[in-house]
Amino acid sequence: MEKGSLDMELDPVTFEVLRNAYVNLVDRMSEQIIRTCYSFVIYNRDFSCCLNDASGNTVMQGTQDIAVHVGTLHYTAKAVLDFFEDELYPGDVIIINDPYLGGTHFNDVRIMRPVFSDERLIAITQTNGHWADIGGPVPGSFNIKAQDFYSEGLRIPPTKIWEKGKHRKDVANMIASNVRMPEDTLGDMRAQTEATRIGEERLFELIDKYGLDTVVTAFQESQNYVERIMRRRISELPDGTWETEDYIDQDPNAEEGLVRIAVKMTIDGDEVHYDLSGSDPYTGSFLNGSFGSSFSAVIAGTKTFFPDVPLNSGMYRVIHATLPPGTVVNAPAPVACTGFCSGAYEKIMNAIFELWSQVLPERAMACSFNLEYLLVGGKDQRSGYGGKEFMWYDWMAGGWGGRVGKDGANATAPVFGAGLAVQPLEGQERGAPVLTTEHRLVTDSGGPGKFRGGCGVAKGALLTEAGKPVMSYCADRERSITWGILGGLPSIPQGVVLNPGAPQEQHLGVVFSNVPIRAGDSFTRPSAGGGGYGDPLERDPERVLEDVKDEYVSLERALRDYGVVVREVDRELAEYEIDREATEGERQAIRENRAMWLEEDPEAVAKKFAEGKIDELDLFRRYGVILDRNTNRVFQRTTRQFRAMLKRRAVPFWT
Repeated sequence: MEKGSLDMELDPVTFEVLRNAYVNLVDRMSEQIIRTCYSFVIYNRDFSCCLNDASGNTVMQGTQDIAVHVGTLHYTAKAVLDFFEDELYPGDVIIINDPYLGGTHFNDVRIMRPVFSDERLIAITQTNGHWADIGGPVPGSFNIKAQDFYSEGLRIPPTKIWEKGKHRKDVANMIASNVRMPEDTLGDMRAQTEATRIGEERLFELIDKYGLDTVVTAFQESQNYVERIMRRRISELPDGTWETEDYIDQDPNAEEGLVRIAVKMTIDGDEVHYDLSGSDPYTGSFLNGSFGSSFSAVIAGTKTFFPDVPLNSGMYRVIHATLPPGTVVNAPAPVACTGFCSGAYEKIMNAIFELWSQVLPERAMACSFNLEYLLVGGKDQRSGYGGKEFMWYDWMAGGWGGRVGKDGANATAPVFGAGLAVQPLEGQERGAPVLTTEHRLVTDSGGPGKFRGGCGVAKGALLTEAGKPVMSYCADRERSITWGILGGLPSIPQGVVLNPGAPQEQHLGVVFSNVPIRAGDSFTRPSAGGGGYGDPLERDPERVLEDVKDEYVSLERALRDYGVVVREVDRELAEYEIDREATEGERQAIRENRAMWLEEDPEAVAKKFAEGKIDELDLFRRYGVILDRNTNRVFQRTTRQFRAMLKRRAVPFWT
């Protein structure tokens, strides 16, 4: 196998045609997957594709690839090249899901095809799909109790599933035999494999038209082009260092207290460096990030502020990251890391959003809601389904942070994967014995601010005919509640409630797995909204009035969060009015007291809550107090950390 690229100059027109042709090539691969996949998870766009050069560098990603896969696909391509060295041949197809070789977690399975011309490797076409189950003790493979990957699922190192054009049926069956939905697994494996063939086919069409030398040279020029753009854009910004932190709710296997993720960003000339050395050690659960996933978060967080710049390995030459081994952002094998998506990943992204909001204030945005996955698995006992395994695998939209001059977006895909689709309820109900009972925006879920955070969503469901069903939930932001910036306030906590409103109601929280449930049980959970941007007392009362009319904000929270006194005239006709004199008095009272509220004894605040003098939103929006939601016990260390965040992000910006 011979590697190499040729050195030649391209005319601008040919270069531009080929650069865009590579985007089209990747998008055609994606279209193949969406039309032929078996898994409802992949069908709802939890997948990505890319074109790599002969060295494994990313030449181009597609237009709808989700953020979490950005910045990782080149690592797995390089891992495959290093592993097989000179033992790759035309007709080979390789599978890998190893998070410790630059991947994300076991569910993200990459399939790649080395492309040859006259026995010389010229490219790799690669797909990455999130398989709904990859084995392990928990349906869906999200095991919150896992402390090592042996308790998470099947780890696949670089492995050939096609060799010199011959299908390795034994390998494919070995993989399928270790997962709960083998038919879906084999179907998705075929869909991803065929997509890599489509990419190869399209590449040879370009070679036939433009010649091998021109196409291969354009690989390098495409990366150089992105590098030049990024260097120029960065060089126009002031040099300096900025620091912040975000937190994971807890280490479930340790004492209470938020888990710190520290991010220091330095702009030096035409390069950006991120140092996450101040982050806490890895947790005793699966909420850790691997090197690949955390680097991906760095890239995705940065790319959000440069949306017009194409994405390939040229960007990785400009952006550098220090991710110390042994920390929560770089857990080494065999430490568990399947829950990185709800744990470290979005904390890194939102921290980077805050840093860039200082550098590019015209694009500033507060924290957005946290990705969450709810999984119900068991035997489908409905008539005609034969008791086969089912997997109800659900994620929700939520609110993005308030922005400069604009409220945050309501009910939007998570920043983790902005290309993710909201799953159609009808499709879910056809594939699993779970009936959706509600799906609505959550009033008061947007973090208060001069510009309000977007609203989250509540989704409820009823389990029908199911045998031996269990539930798992992978989420966060029940304690490190989605925060605001420049004076803005937090959103709401996330978490699952089982059998809401019934005598057996139970709050399950945001991290649990393999909880037995029964046919007839109901459950619901909200996604958080985004954090607020700016002082809520500076929000135009007319905008608060419109929020009340739209049911984004309740009358009570209009008063307590914004100091706006709104009176109901006719609810049926959505007629309300502002008492402006009372509003001035209420806002003045809040201004005089709100800094002191954050100094009150947490135990005294908890007593007020128990006596019904304040509500749950008052607890953390006014007093910065975090309680155990089942026992109302004060989390003392968590409260100190949460208050410190409010005092840094909110108090200095209150007038």
